[in-house]
Amino acid sequence: MGITRQLGSSPWLLLIFSLPSKRTSERVGIWRKLQKFGTISLRNSGYVLPNRPVNQERFEWLAKAIRGFKGEASVLQVQAIDDLPSDTLKEQFRETRKPDYVALIREIQQLKPSEHGSSAQVARLKRRLDEIIEIDFFDSPLRAKAEEGLYKAEHPAETRRSPGKGRLSKDDYQDRIWLTRPRPGIDRVSSAWFITRFIDPKASFAFGADPAALPDAVPFDMYQSAGFGHDGDKCTFETLCARFGVTEKKVRLIGQAIHDADLDDEKFGRIGGNAINQILKGWAKQGVSDEELLRRGIDIIEGLYHSIG
Repeated sequence: MGITRQLGSSPWLLLIFSLPSKRTSERVGIWRKLQKFGTISLRNSGYVLPNRPVNQERFEWLAKAIRGFKGEASVLQVQAIDDLPSDTLKEQFRETRKPDYVALIREIQQLKPSEHGSSAQVARLKRRLDEIIEIDFFDSPLRAKAEEGLYKAEHPAETRRSPGKGRLSKDDYQDRIWLTRPRPGIDRVSSAWFITRFIDPKASFAFGADPAALPDAVPFDMYQSAGFGHDGDKCTFETLCARFGVTEKKVRLIGQAIHDADLDDEKFGRIGGNAINQILKGWAKQGVSDEELLRRGIDIIEGLYHSIG
């Protein structure tokens, strides 16, 4: 493994250290802190974190503690690792957080009805979610699922405004306002594309966190149990396809890619949606507006639709 060290805008921090062999308990304590900070191990080369001020401070304090234990430690700013491109390294960070989110989602799903609302259990799970998010440096796709589950557990009394479970007619959904959460990702932009192409060609879109603020709008992919959203193991795009009876092969294939990218469960083994999702996240970090994110995302899905033979 080759590492290029460079000062300034280097994207990574690397902590390398050694402790005397007799410092067993101190070694365990250091390892636990490294786990808490969200580091990943680079084989025998040390521990890496994204180069951010809070991580720099954590590594510097840890290095100071190691030296206090008669060990040696260095904190390096690293520009590149020759056999680990940045995208691969970022994916390793996402994979490292995956078990944390999976365990949290399982706990949320196992909550008893009596533990919903403002219970001590929900408060504990919210704190755990905050801890995971703090070290989820590159936006695991499971974060949204955990947030959605926790929101529903915290707000059990919200009434469902979902239009039943049967097949729906697009004639009842013309010239409507469709409401979704800000900073649209892969499921929301693909759902918006589906809405404009197969349901409501004159649809207009609004962004917000509370469907009650726009009572005449049709919510989709919201945390609240309203409108169209995740249904069982289906993402919102798949729910819309099922509810409006669209079975076209190209749409089904797009839905599989969206499912795998949004739910990160590799159900269909299609990786095409992951790249689109990362592009959307990159645009969001550049400050692209919600409206522009949605427009660009719709254009990408339209291109994908025409690319499928």
